Amino acid sequence: MRKDNMGEEESRIVIQSIEIALAFPDKFDFQWVGQRDVLDQLLAAWLVIDEEDIPLNPRLIGKPGVGKTTLAYAAAKKLEKQVYIFQCTMDTRPEDLLITPVVDQGGGIRYVASPLVTAMIRGGVCILDEANRMTEKSWASLAPLLDTRRYIESIVAGLKISASPEFRICVTMNEDASTFEIPEYIHSRLQPQIYLDFPEEEEERRILQENLPFVQEQILNYVVSFLQRAHASHESYTVRDGINIARYAAKRLAALPGFSGNINNILRQAVAMTLGDEALPYVD
Repeated sequence: MRKDNMGEEESRIVIQSIEIALAFPDKFDFQWVGQRDVLDQLLAAWLVIDEEDIPLNPRLIGKPGVGKTTLAYAAAKKLEKQVYIFQCTMDTRPEDLLITPVVDQGGGIRYVASPLVTAMIRGGVCILDEANRMTEKSWASLAPLLDTRRYIESIVAGLKISASPEFRICVTMNEDASTFEIPEYIHSRLQPQIYLDFPEEEEERRILQENLPFVQEQILNYVVSFLQRAHASHESYTVRDGINIARYAAKRLAALPGFSGNINNILRQAVAMTLGDEALPYVD
């Protein structure tokens, strides 16, 4: 029996006489420290208020690094649900999204459910990450799942699988990284649209502190100041960039025991080496 790196055994389920191996849930120590209103908006989209009601399929939109996946994961854990993340690419095929046939050790065919289908069966949450990288052919395989039918049909396995009433889904999209236009019939199924903007100064500081509790305050303050200047000039630098800058600066200082120079020189260098010289106009 296969196990993941946490020792959890692979689960299998039989549907219409066909055995399917299920995916492992994703487990991260993500905490949502940012804007409370977008968390509330996402939870409201997933709410079911009547036995005739169904959850919505929200779309999280924003620049890379603003925390879209973290937000979705935190919302799912707030509902005490398992989370399954599927990383979408331009090469994603319908069978990748649904059920994939693989050759087992005995030379036979075994069927493996994607994170999406596993979430459907187990009543978990699926996050389709960077979903606007997929082609229309892949989106078409999800059409019945994203409306009132709430099922998928695997041509490869010859199965139709209905989603558990507890199943929830959301997609994340980078507003500046769309490889393909989303078909209109899919666009109308991915509602509401929830926009994540850059955080305010104090929110940004709290996010850095949450992610880098071991980094000294002087470094964090410098990075927050840099990010806020960049945001004001409509640059695309995000908290993720700030975390990388602060982490590298802290490593540089740790590698220089007894350092007595100007720490701002280390920080300036960390900005340039992380984002390039074009980011230097926004540093102290």
